[in-house]
Amino acid sequence: MKKWLHRRLLGPLLGLLRAGLAPRQLALCIAIAIVIGNIPILGVSTILCACIALICRLNMPAIQLVQAAMAPTQLLLLIPFVRLGEWILGAPRQAVSLEAGLALLSRGVWQTFVALRDAIFHAALAWILIAPLCIYLLQRLFTPVFERMAAQVRRRPIG
Repeated sequence: MKKWLHRRLLGPLLGLLRAGLAPRQLALCIAIAIVIGNIPILGVSTILCACIALICRLNMPAIQLVQAAMAPTQLLLLIPFVRLGEWILGAPRQAVSLEAGLALLSRGVWQTFVALRDAIFHAALAWILIAPLCIYLLQRLFTPVFERMAAQVRRRPIG
């Protein structure tokens, strides 16, 4: 697992630092990718990250690499986001499970959306409310880490 993470995630990010990407910009890319990669609406994170990267002139490979790595946590956070949205709105708890959602998907995207529209709304509302704070905190966390990594990369000769 450690080799896989280094080869698939850390190695490419270090390569971006070697290529001259600023640590602060890389931290922002990673923070946005983590948060957008965990959006509780399946199927929109790739397109949303691409649009944000283009509009904000962020590094497309970095943002897409990290958002794709968030797929497992995106699934794990679906129900907690639904519950948080229900709590925020004071809505009654719906019977929602990952298994039931996946079974609905087999019937078609539109039927799934209609059946789960309240849950999707609750989850999206919760995510929208916490996403900006999460991006800010993650960028603040990652900036010094990438600054140290960039300093180490600059000290080591390539090759």
